[in-house]
Amino acid sequence: MIPPREPLRIANISGFYGDKPEAAREMLEGGEIDFLTGDYLAELTMLILHKARERKPGTGYAASFLKQMEGVLGPAIERGVRIVVNAGGLNPRGMADELRRIAEALGVNARVAHLEGDDLLARLPELQAKGHALAHLDRGISLADARIEPVSANAYLGAQGIVEALRQGADVVICPRVTDASVVVGPAAWHFGWSSTQWDELASAVVAGHLIECGPQVTGGNYAFFEEVPRLVNPGFPLVEMAADGSFIVTKHPGTDGLVSVGTVTAQLLYELAEPRYANPDVVARFDTVQLESVGTDRVSVSGVRGEPRPGTCKLCINYIGGHRNTVTFGLTGLQVDEKAASIERALFERVGGREQFDEVHLELQRAAEGAVTNVGATSWLHITVKDADARKVGRAFSNRATEMLLGSIPGIFTLSPPSAGREFGVYWPALVPESEVPVTLVGPDGGETHIDVPPLPESGSPIERPARALPPLPSGPTVRSPLGALFGARSGDKGGNANIGLWARSAEAYVWLADFLTPGRLQQLMPETSALEVRRFELPNVLALNFVVVGLLGEGVASSTRTDPQAKGLGEFLRSRAVDLPVALMEGRDA
Repeated sequence: MIPPREPLRIANISGFYGDKPEAAREMLEGGEIDFLTGDYLAELTMLILHKARERKPGTGYAASFLKQMEGVLGPAIERGVRIVVNAGGLNPRGMADELRRIAEALGVNARVAHLEGDDLLARLPELQAKGHALAHLDRGISLADARIEPVSANAYLGAQGIVEALRQGADVVICPRVTDASVVVGPAAWHFGWSSTQWDELASAVVAGHLIECGPQVTGGNYAFFEEVPRLVNPGFPLVEMAADGSFIVTKHPGTDGLVSVGTVTAQLLYELAEPRYANPDVVARFDTVQLESVGTDRVSVSGVRGEPRPGTCKLCINYIGGHRNTVTFGLTGLQVDEKAASIERALFERVGGREQFDEVHLELQRAAEGAVTNVGATSWLHITVKDADARKVGRAFSNRATEMLLGSIPGIFTLSPPSAGREFGVYWPALVPESEVPVTLVGPDGGETHIDVPPLPESGSPIERPARALPPLPSGPTVRSPLGALFGARSGDKGGNANIGLWARSAEAYVWLADFLTPGRLQQLMPETSALEVRRFELPNVLALNFVVVGLLGEGVASSTRTDPQAKGLGEFLRSRAVDLPVALMEGRDA
């Protein structure tokens, strides 16, 4: 038997539904590739696809992928490059059929397979009757007690179906709601012949998938020290070069914009992370065992990843329609901002019949900077959002009344947009379901159906200990007042209704100081809006990082959040801007 070729090169071509359409062509033409993979789905995307399918039955998939394939499918097949994506969304069969039609029109002989089994919407009553509470992962409320009507319910599938599709000779594997990392785990497990109990190798592939799932976020995008990134214009999409033992190198094609460094990889490692025990359907990856090393220009080695037996459950993404919402934004310029905001609030809600008539009211006042010397700089913004099950209450009946105030209210008042109708919003409900309740079916490249058998769940082995890292003593001596970001990078994101903020140091001495200084209580002091919420802290000394999870900051998730930044993208940068007393010794050595 000829051993699998090393390294296996797996590239990313999409980090979200609507990402750069040219990425697939650029990755295929930019260098040697074995697999093109793409992540098109998020909790919000599933709701978007539900609405698309309602408007046009037969859709419900990420149509942008089909556009990408029109110019790429033929060259990929000719070069033996396989394609694995989760663009199937709510209708993987429909997408696979459409891709076959495109291939036929192009004269391309593409062997297309797709997976089914994630869609549990019709089975929710059956699952509850069996005693599965499908309780909300953060709130603990059972689905039955919530008395909601879900419009989608999709389990996050693992990589076994992808492995079987490739074994059957598929050129393209269209997946539904598999985990973001599974599109990388599947190709690696198939290529190297890993068994379902090679936990370390599988866990390493999960880390690889997590690192490249968001495209150029690991090649310099959204990077805290962005000024260090060469040409932050069009960063190249990433790829991993994976070895049979699971270790891999993160890199990008030569000559492309951006940067791959220990810093950019650390930042993406922390993105949307909760606890370091990162559960996937195939394995629990221990992110606190990851070892990073720069091994050349735009090349970072990732090794040492350990894995634990899979959890035996699948995450279940349920969405339901929460009602309707509308937002009016008023500009408040110059003096007496608090008094002006109070006057607008009082007048508007009196005009619409009282704030108590709405299911929910949210006010957010964004204050102008002190000492502003321009008109726009001296303008504060008052966002007033109303939510209700009745679309009429939050529609023009609300926004018209706001506009009618413009000639009879505070001095200098104006709004950012004309009156508008309200819009429907969805709510995300995360739950767990036993893997035995999620039967996966592969519709292979020849049209035959294969049931994907789940291997027996093994007994848990010995717990994995986080590798010890020698650390220097706590820095002491004089301090200087400076923003936290002078020494530390941050990356933040959303995890349903929770937000995460990962911070990392660029030296062991700085990490020791950060780990001592930034307790959950101290973070709440620096970010007062988190003071009434639970803050969880996790340590990852192997990459000189801390990760914080702020429970409930985003309400019920991005689709229903009333925050200006509903995905917490800027939360880490806000924390970096907060002034603290930093050791002078660290400041003097930061560029060393």
